[in-house]
Amino acid sequence: MEIVGLPTPVFCGVDWAEGHHDIALVEAGGKQLAKVRISDDAAGFAQLTALLTEHGDSEDAPIPVAIETSRGLLVACLRATGRPVFAINPPAVARYRDRHSVARKKSDAVDAAALANILRTDMAAHRPLPADSELVQAIAVLARAQQDAVWARGQAQNKLRSQLREFYPAILDAYAQHKHGLCSREARSILAAAPTPTMAAKLTRRRLQSLLKQAGRVRGIQTEAERLHEVFKREYLHQLPQVETALGHQTSALLRQLNTACDNAEQLEEAVTQAFAEHHDAPIIRSFPGLASLTGARILAEIGDDRTRFANARSLKAYAGSAPVTRSSGKSCMVMSRRIKNQRLAAVGYVWAFVSLTRSPGARAHYDRRRAAGDRHVAAQRNLFNRFMGMLFYCLQNGHIYDEAIAFPQPSPELAAAAA
Repeated sequence: MEIVGLPTPVFCGVDWAEGHHDIALVEAGGKQLAKVRISDDAAGFAQLTALLTEHGDSEDAPIPVAIETSRGLLVACLRATGRPVFAINPPAVARYRDRHSVARKKSDAVDAAALANILRTDMAAHRPLPADSELVQAIAVLARAQQDAVWARGQAQNKLRSQLREFYPAILDAYAQHKHGLCSREARSILAAAPTPTMAAKLTRRRLQSLLKQAGRVRGIQTEAERLHEVFKREYLHQLPQVETALGHQTSALLRQLNTACDNAEQLEEAVTQAFAEHHDAPIIRSFPGLASLTGARILAEIGDDRTRFANARSLKAYAGSAPVTRSSGKSCMVMSRRIKNQRLAAVGYVWAFVSLTRSPGARAHYDRRRAAGDRHVAAQRNLFNRFMGMLFYCLQNGHIYDEAIAFPQPSPELAAAAA
């Protein structure tokens, strides 16, 4: 029943596509108010905003919009106007569509109406996209791109290493113990100058010193050149000469891919750390043991700076995947790790917890207690990450810097004596 004198709520659904978008508006009773297709350009967006305004959209009472993606220019422009935008999972839309059609019919207009009806009936069960600041949105773009570049660098290194195992074991022996392996500037410099083992064996000590200097080495150049010269002069198995030459050309191509991946990762790391340093949450995040500028930027990129995004620390822990999930039915009750989570946040959380073991005595003691209680390494790391997420939520909400004494309080002498 509509109350006289009060506006009827209106809900908008957008079924997006590459060249056009289908729009549906429904009111609280389920009646469809409008159905239109707009183009994927500025004119189409103007048509959409005009349609929303026509049906009561205003700055004080914006019409909520449901769409099946959280990316794209349309979503970015809708968020910039201050409208609540809900990114609905496509499988959820498909299941909702079956509630209204036994014949399982489907069209773009039907999907748009289904999205609008999801907000009409179940808006409280869905979260709008966070109202993050422009800076944190930029940090998210850079941090995710840098993480992707790191993964691409790892893939390029593995491809090159697999190639070198076929015919060039000398270079693998030379950098088997190096921290960065084939990704090091020195290894890439030598591979560029000598892409085959025959060419490497002909490198003189003077030439090796020159290559090491070009790679940026400033100490122990002569000693390192002597070591490399000895490694390359050892006896190894060889491919046939023409085959080795062909493999050398392929190695040069793979090396160019690795060089590009390394440059991308380094440049994006510099950009994201600079942007992170400008954010007001950076000092709080960096105060935690195990977090530096890059890992801190990845944390901020995934949790954002909208303080209303998570109702409590438990919500943040569930989003990060650090909190366990319980499945209970009848006499069966299982407590398991979460599979549905923010994978990027969970990945950086594992690194955070691991590094903190050497930075925080309290973190180390907590990890050791979990291991002594029977947890495996990964479970103990996840439990430590879960505790850190609760601390981070509190510190960000209250503007406090991390304090080791508060985070991991030492038991009183009386309790310690009783425990002993």
